[in-house]
Amino acid sequence: MDLSELNELTLDNVGDWPAWIKGVVVVVLCGALIAAGYYYHIQDLYANLHRVEKEELALRQQFEKKQAKAVNLNAYRAQLKEIEESFGAMLRQLPDKTEVAALLVDVSQTGLAAGLEFELFQPMPEVKKDFYAELPIRIRVVGSYHEFGEFVSGLAALPRIVTVHNVKIYRRKGTDKLVMEATAKTYRYLEEEG
Repeated sequence: MDLSELNELTLDNVGDWPAWIKGVVVVVLCGALIAAGYYYHIQDLYANLHRVEKEELALRQQFEKKQAKAVNLNAYRAQLKEIEESFGAMLRQLPDKTEVAALLVDVSQTGLAAGLEFELFQPMPEVKKDFYAELPIRIRVVGSYHEFGEFVSGLAALPRIVTVHNVKIYRRKGTDKLVMEATAKTYRYLEEEG
C-alpha cells in the first residue's frame, strides 16, 4: 500500500480500508474507550477506595482505643468503686449541721488540752461553695510556741477535717507569752439541703 492511498480513505468506504489501518483504528478506538472509562468511572472508584481506606484506618484506631478500654473495664470499675469508697470516707469527715456544735467543742477542748488560754473563739457565718460550706472560726490563743504546735497537731488528729488559715504569731508586749491569731475552718457537705 502506498501512502497516497491514505488520502483516499473516507468513512464511507471503511470496509475497503486495508487491514493494518483497520487494526490501528480499532486499537486507537479501544484505547480511547478505555481512557474514557477510566476517566469517567474508574477514577471515581479509586477516589472512593482511598476515602474508604482512610475511614477504615480511622475506625481501626478508634476500635483499638475502645478495645484497650474494654480490656481494662474491670480495672476501671474497681478503681471507680475505690474512688466512691474514698469519697464516702472523706464525706464522713465533714460534719453535718447537727455535728457542728460538737466540733466547735472539740476545737476548744483541743486548745485547752494543749495548755492554751483562749482570748477569742468566734464562729463566723458559713460560706457556701459549690458543694460544701466553709465554717470559719476566728481564734486568738495565748501560750508557748510548743503549745501552739500541740494545738495544731491536735486539730489535725480530730476525726473531722479542720484546717488552719491566716496564722499570725507575735509576742505580747511586756510578757514572755506568745499570741496566735488564726482562722480555723471546717467544712460541711451541702448535699442534704438539695
